Amino acid sequence: MMTPTDPAGLPAAAGIVLIVDDVPENLSLLHDALDEAGYTVLVATNGESALARARQSLPDVILLDAMMPGMDGFEVARRLKGEFATRAIPLIFMTGLTETEHVVAAFAAGGADYVTKPIRPAEVLARIAAHVHNAREVKQARSALDAFGQATVAVRAADGKLVWQTPLSRKLIAAWFPPAPGEPEERTPPRLLDWVRAAVAARRERREVPALVASEGPRRLLASFHDQTGEEEWLVVLREENDASAAEALITAFRLTAKEAEVLYWVTRGKTNRDIGDILGSSPRTVHKHLEHVFEKLGVETRTAAASMAMAKLRGAGEGG
Repeated sequence: MMTPTDPAGLPAAAGIVLIVDDVPENLSLLHDALDEAGYTVLVATNGESALARARQSLPDVILLDAMMPGMDGFEVARRLKGEFATRAIPLIFMTGLTETEHVVAAFAAGGADYVTKPIRPAEVLARIAAHVHNAREVKQARSALDAFGQATVAVRAADGKLVWQTPLSRKLIAAWFPPAPGEPEERTPPRLLDWVRAAVAARRERREVPALVASEGPRRLLASFHDQTGEEEWLVVLREENDASAAEALITAFRLTAKEAEVLYWVTRGKTNRDIGDILGSSPRTVHKHLEHVFEKLGVETRTAAASMAMAKLRGAGEGG
């Protein structure tokens, strides 16, 4: 049996494939071919069981029969694409219908590809390998954003739909905006959506885009625009700041005392010596002496240079996010 390969000709890593077909002979043929090629194979014989298995297992690819009694493949596809958890799963339609309107219907329902019956296992394996490769590249790209502290979400400003989010952003959103019972996962939290819309308006009017989304004691959730991916769809990077963890990071990075780290942290926040003295309960003269020691340890001569070094270090450490 042919081993699936990725577009570069390399063996594909094993993945999970869900086959949805009401004809036992088709299920048997495809199951044996995929199993021999190293895939984990799940099967469903109707639309409802297909939806349940997809939600539970989140397969890498779904092979979907277009024509089934009851709920047909087109409706299954629409429902899968309408749910946040299953939206990104590639769907490959299997159909004996080659008329243009049926092919168009398959893609309109959210299909990524199609194969025609009678099924040719070698063709199916090649198509699956390509889609598994592409889907994993997308997952790796989103994981890479998280690895660099980039908790990223895509928000559609017009209707508030949360198009997608990285795992790190999901954690931040859950921590800062716990959903109400029954609230759909694909809805952008109102407070974040308000920020997106205000920031879009500010950007269009060439005003400064606000960074603060929410605050709670020493913790803050900040946001910034990364890019616009489509009409009214915006990539937003979220970052959590924590005064205490930021000061700890500065102590470790530059061998500062606790007071020196606190002073340097508030310098990065744009505070004057008098402001910092009020915050820390010290005189401006004491703050100035701490700052002199900070300059010496960092090897700089100005607060701007010290702030730049500190902010670079805090970005690298994720500022406790």
